[in-house]
Amino acid sequence: MPSKDASDKIVVAHRGASGYVPEHTMESKTMAHAMNADYIEQDLVLSKDDVPIVIHDIYLGEVTNVASLYPDMSRKDGRFYVIDFTFAQLMTLSVNERINYKTKKAVFPNRFPLKESSFKLHSLQQEIEVIQGLNKSTGKNIGIYPEIKNPSFHKEQGKDISKIVLQILSDYGYREKSDACILQCFDAMELQRIREELKCNLFLTQLLEFPEGSEHLEKYASYADAIGPSIEQLLLAGMGKTKGNSLVDKAHELNLKVHAYTFRQDEHPNFDDFEALLQFGFYDINLDGGFTDFPDTVINFLKE
Repeated sequence: MPSKDASDKIVVAHRGASGYVPEHTMESKTMAHAMNADYIEQDLVLSKDDVPIVIHDIYLGEVTNVASLYPDMSRKDGRFYVIDFTFAQLMTLSVNERINYKTKKAVFPNRFPLKESSFKLHSLQQEIEVIQGLNKSTGKNIGIYPEIKNPSFHKEQGKDISKIVLQILSDYGYREKSDACILQCFDAMELQRIREELKCNLFLTQLLEFPEGSEHLEKYASYADAIGPSIEQLLLAGMGKTKGNSLVDKAHELNLKVHAYTFRQDEHPNFDDFEALLQFGFYDINLDGGFTDFPDTVINFLKE
C-alpha cells in the first residue's frame, strides 16, 4: 500500500473534510489536504458527456440547487440524475450541505449552514490537479481514494464508468500499487472485472454492504488488496465493543487490509464519545485505516 509503512494506520478524508465544509467541494478537499490526511476520497458519477463528477450519489437534489435551476429535468420518479446533465450544466449548480431528500432539512444540522456561501461541483480531473498541485507546492504525497459509484446503473445508461475512470487515473500517473491511489467499489463483480478484464494494477478495496460478513473474504482476496466494512458491520462481527474482531482477523489472515467507514465526531452510536469509537476501531480491533469526516481529530488521536 503506498504512502505509509505496512504497520501504520491510514486516515482517509471521507468526501474531504466534510465535517467542516460541504462534502466533495474543492474547499473540503483542500482543507483535508492541509490537515494531512493520508488519502482524500472521490466518489465518481458520470455526466451526460462522460465527465466523471465528484459527487456521492447518482442524484443531485440532496446537495445542489438543481430543482430551482432546472425544474423540468427531473425523471418520472421526481429525482434529478447527474447523468442527465452535461458538465457545463452541472457547473452552473451551487452545492450545499447535504439535506434529507424528503424533509429538506440538513442531515447534520450542526455542520456548515445551509444555503450560505457558494460552492461548486467539479470533475475528477480538476480535483486530481489540485491535489497534485498541493503535493508539489507543500512537498507532501497525499493520495487519492476514488470510488466507482453504481457501475450497473451506468451500464444501463450505456456507459462504462470504470474504463473511463481508469484511463484518467493512468493519464495522471496512477497505474501501480506503489502509486498514491486506492480504487474502491461496492460492486464485487465490477471490482473483479477492473482487476482481471481491465488489467488494473492499482491497490483495490472491496467495499462491503451491511450486514455482509466474512463468508466471501477468500474470493475478495483473489483480486482485492483490502476490504471496506462499515463500523456497524464490525460491531456486529465482534458482538459489541470487544477486543478482537472475527471479520478483521480473518481479513488479516488473508493479507487483506481493512479500511472501515465512517468515523464521525458528531455521530458515534454505541460509544460514549468519539475517542472511545476511535479506540475501538484503530486499536481494540486493529483496523489498518478509516474513513472520517473529521480527519484532523483522527490524526491527532493516532499521534497521541
